[in-house]
Amino acid sequence: MLNILSILVTGLVVGALARFVYPGAVEMGLVKTILLGIGGSLVAGLFASWRDKGTFGEGVSRAGCLASVIGAIVLIFIGRHI
Repeated sequence: MLNILSILVTGLVVGALARFVYPGAVEMGLVKTILLGIGGSLVAGLFASWRDKGTFGEGVSRAGCLASVIGAIVLIFIGRHI
C-alpha cells in the first residue's frame, strides 16, 4: 500500500514540476498531472535501463529525479504536437 502511495505522490511532484518548467500554460487536472509524472518517470527509467544495460530501479538519486521531470516535459511536448 505504501508503494502505491509513494508512486502517486512522486508522480504528483514530478508532474507539477514539469508543468511549472514547461513554457506556456498546460491545462490539465490533478489526475492527469499525476499520470504525467508517473509517465515521465517511466520514460526516464526505461531510457536509463536501456543505456546502462538493465540496471532499472536501483534507488533514488537527484539525477533520476531530474531525468523524470525531463521525461514528463518530453511527454507534454509530444502531447501538444500530436
